Amino acid sequence: MILRSFLAVFLSLAAVCQPPLSALDTKDAAFLDLVERQSFQYFVTAVNPANGLVLDKASNRSAPDLTYAPASIAAVGFGLAALTAGAERGWIDKAAAQEQVKTALGFFSDKMESEHGFFYHFVDMKTGKRVWDCELSSIDTALFLAGALTAAQYFESPEIKDLAKKLYERADWKWMANGSQFLSLGWTPEKKFLASSWNDYNESMVMYILALGSPTFPLAPESWTAIKRTRGKYKGHELILSPPLFTHQFSHAFIDFRGKRDAFADYFENSVQATLANRQFCIDSARSFKTYGKNSWGLTASIGPDGYKAYGAPPGPALHDGTVAPSAAAASIVFTPEHSLAALKHWYAKHRDDLWGRYGFADSFNLDRDFFAADAFGINQGPTVLMIENYRSGLIWKLFMSRPEVQKGMKKAGFGAAGARAPAAGSAVETAAYFLHKRPFITVRTVADFLKPEEPGLDAGLWRKAGNAVELDRKYLQSGLNSQPAYKVRAELLADSRFFF
Repeated sequence: MILRSFLAVFLSLAAVCQPPLSALDTKDAAFLDLVERQSFQYFVTAVNPANGLVLDKASNRSAPDLTYAPASIAAVGFGLAALTAGAERGWIDKAAAQEQVKTALGFFSDKMESEHGFFYHFVDMKTGKRVWDCELSSIDTALFLAGALTAAQYFESPEIKDLAKKLYERADWKWMANGSQFLSLGWTPEKKFLASSWNDYNESMVMYILALGSPTFPLAPESWTAIKRTRGKYKGHELILSPPLFTHQFSHAFIDFRGKRDAFADYFENSVQATLANRQFCIDSARSFKTYGKNSWGLTASIGPDGYKAYGAPPGPALHDGTVAPSAAAASIVFTPEHSLAALKHWYAKHRDDLWGRYGFADSFNLDRDFFAADAFGINQGPTVLMIENYRSGLIWKLFMSRPEVQKGMKKAGFGAAGARAPAAGSAVETAAYFLHKRPFITVRTVADFLKPEEPGLDAGLWRKAGNAVELDRKYLQSGLNSQPAYKVRAELLADSRFFF
């Protein structure tokens, strides 16, 4: 009976775990080891040792200030999984890593603010209390749980295994669906469930797999089937569109989609095509922005010169301003190993003085704006570690995919062998991209960076809250949105003929 059970587990693991992707020469292997090891340091030093909470962001140059930024629960999840890679490679003592995991899971179990098993997006680094009036986040809770389940498969501690199981089983996915097929983006005590739901293809796949596999509050398979998967094309790359690259990476950091597909797509190949399209768009836009090029690409959510943005590329509507995030290429290494490695080596060789620091590559940079991010962000450092480790050894995939709950969720979602079914012909729409260097330009005279209530053509009543004037400097104005305290206005000034020569 024991032998039969062992064989069943072995065959199950063999079915879900494929060999790693990497075939590196000694020099490239050493370089990737450097990038992964340095990025991993974020989850050792930007952490409160008393509770395991991980900073949302931390300076890439100086020692972390645990009072500077709140903790991100998604960063905690990525960190828990990253600790398995660090322990396996000897970057942290395995007993110390196990203790950090145990501390974090114990704190989440007993002291973190929560509701129906879900946690707030951002919390105080010391107390775990909600900050910034943020929401209970369904996706960030899911990423935390994915990390917890991964760690529980690696470490031998019965306490860790029990805590991870209880935290996962506590999440009431049916409550978070709020009577819908889809999970809500979140919930707040003031406004209850947020108006938007996870009804489109994006980074939420790992969340839905966990929800489908839940032994306590499972969603029905129809929730997976109902997700909208809009297909698009860009320069010969056809995929389910979702412009920022992180949406094609977060779930793949845990789920090994290689050789598998459901009724709708081969999601691994979909992410390959999304990465290639993202890179191609940067190449095509290189005349518009100095940062872009064949070895400098990667548009994803990151900090930019005008604040944090969800940067992305076609197909679909794409926000970009010349800002590239090294993590976008790093976390795509399982999809485009040659291109990703070339980009990382290029940045290390050319921009190391400005871009490299305590945690490897800083979050982002923009050469046109002479901008190099001062910080590293946990939700970008985490996928960098996990995806490079998956490329090198497949460790995170092996651990997460060996969870019976994950296997149950994948089965309910209808996953089988890749290539079984293909999308309907003609279902993808080609994106006609807009390039800055091809647009017409017009010269305008410089105007003061404020507007007064008596400005001709403006309704003075609209400006009453602003006092004497509305400031339009970079401190407040970002992408047309003025966010001064107690006053918000959409600025529509670019086509105002009064300011033309």
